[in-house]
Amino acid sequence: MQISTDLTRNAARRSRCALFVLSLGPLCAVGGIVWALLQPYRITLLHPYGQGVWWLLSEPPIYVVLVGLAFHWLVAPGVIEDLEHAERERGQGQ
Repeated sequence: MQISTDLTRNAARRSRCALFVLSLGPLCAVGGIVWALLQPYRITLLHPYGQGVWWLLSEPPIYVVLVGLAFHWLVAPGVIEDLEHAERERGQGQ
């Protein structure tokens, strides 16, 4: 019961900067998906005639989605932690 209360408190205290940082990864991934849908000829998996394996794996929309997901899972948690730490220090200094 206490864990859910703590999670609710942490989510409620997020600043606009923290929410912005948390939204960057998913927005980037959605942008890659939209790009792939708007320009399907860029995804050679749909028409791989005469293409090698490396060409099939190196697609810009796929990279954009992967970078967005990597940012969300690997970078954003550390940035959020630093932002929250800075806000706590700022609050204690006043």
